[in-house]
Amino acid sequence: MDYDRNASDYAQHRQVHPAVLRRLALTGVIGPAFRVLEVGCGTGNYILTLQHLLGPSSWGIDPSEGMLALAREASAPVVFQLGQAERLEFADDFFDLVFSVDVIHHVGDHLAYFREAQRVLKPGGKVCTVTDSEWIIRHRQPLAVYFPETVQVELGRYPGVERLRDLMEQAGFGQVSEEMVEHPYQLNDAQPYRDQAFSSLHLIPDEAFRRGIRHMEQDLEKGPIACVSRYVLLWGAK
Repeated sequence: MDYDRNASDYAQHRQVHPAVLRRLALTGVIGPAFRVLEVGCGTGNYILTLQHLLGPSSWGIDPSEGMLALAREASAPVVFQLGQAERLEFADDFFDLVFSVDVIHHVGDHLAYFREAQRVLKPGGKVCTVTDSEWIIRHRQPLAVYFPETVQVELGRYPGVERLRDLMEQAGFGQVSEEMVEHPYQLNDAQPYRDQAFSSLHLIPDEAFRRGIRHMEQDLEKGPIACVSRYVLLWGAK
């Protein structure tokens, strides 16, 4: 997926997950006295919302200038800059929280990222990786229901949760833990899927994509589709 080219569709259709936002806000290390970094911030949904609600000194990095250009339009006191997860251009012991949401499967070297996150965190700082488990990928509603071809694609892209836990420990993190959160909602419009705002839809055959859209639109004619958005949150402490 070309994130520069698709930044507008992404910004229009990808929203903050309420349960993820709630758990991040309750970490105890987000507030006016703290520094927070979002890795792979995209158009800035999460870091902008956290900054607005709790007022931390905030940074967001992303490798897509198109995404960052939209993030900067918010004119909020958040520093947005080009950057890679595996090489964080910040001083040692700088942040209180480093987090990413649905980004780790785009990172080429997971261990390098966790080592960098550990380096830039202050003693007592926290890292949070929000991702999908194998179970979540197989039970996505509606993605796996209408586009079952995405399941194997995603299982090939997403690193396993146990593997990520091992890498976090290798990088020096302690108190490694995980939790799953979910957000039930109703889908009333297939437009986000027509626009392929989810990267896996770019990775399945065109006929499978068209078939899934037809099926979804047929069901929407009968009424809203019941959906559940789930994530696993992996936590670690320095």
